Amino acid sequence: MDHGTLTRYLRRIGFEGSSRADIPTLQELVLRHASSIPFENIAAFTGQPVSLRPADVEAKLIDRRRGGWCFEQNLLLGNALRALGFEVVDLAARVLWGREETGLAPRTHQLLQVGVEGRRFIADVGFGGLTTTGILTLDTGLAQQTPHGPCRLRPLDEDLLLEAQVKDAATGEMRWLPLYRFNLQPQWPVDFEAANFQLSRDPHSHFVTGLAVARAMPDGRYSLRDRNFTFRGLDGRIEKRRLAGVVDLRGVLENTFELDITDMPGLEARFAALV
Repeated sequence: MDHGTLTRYLRRIGFEGSSRADIPTLQELVLRHASSIPFENIAAFTGQPVSLRPADVEAKLIDRRRGGWCFEQNLLLGNALRALGFEVVDLAARVLWGREETGLAPRTHQLLQVGVEGRRFIADVGFGGLTTTGILTLDTGLAQQTPHGPCRLRPLDEDLLLEAQVKDAATGEMRWLPLYRFNLQPQWPVDFEAANFQLSRDPHSHFVTGLAVARAMPDGRYSLRDRNFTFRGLDGRIEKRRLAGVVDLRGVLENTFELDITDMPGLEARFAALV
């Protein structure tokens, strides 16, 4: 990432601090990125290709003020961190959200290992409604607080299991639920191409058949799944409503998620067809 692109990226996420490769800077960059650039699958949902060329990702997420999914989000963050002097290794994970922790799943998620000040951290700004808005050490078994709730890492066979503490909607109890499992084997950009293609082109992919948008804000998390719009506040509040139609959708995308929706061909027709 060149200096001009880095400057535009920092402006996009509202980062105004000193650009040093240190732990406080890493923490702030992760939080500001997750709060500023929403997770969204609108391209796949409307039948558009999802490019992982760095220039295309920069143009989409920075200049066109769109969002993206894990491959785009963590590619952008990773390249910005490298430009700032951090040591970054791309990793791949098996998503377990909604599954048992021992369930089988392909490696369809990208995250980052970041080295700074002689320590290693996990950073991930691309896990949708449960994106980790803080950085995590590789210490296992301990609850680690992030701006949007505790997470922890546990050993699982030869992998590490990432869990988040989530409030059970039925009982109100706090539970540890698995997000994904991963190991520390470095991945190359080409390793994510097949998963990116499958998720964006397979007619059975849930990213092709449904709409998903999410953003972490200072007061909580906002998410849109098909027509269902949800706010989960840091104070425990949960508010849900069903979007009535296209006008309602445009308002939520523009005002809550702050997405530029002027160039989203096919979105309104696909949304209207959702049951």
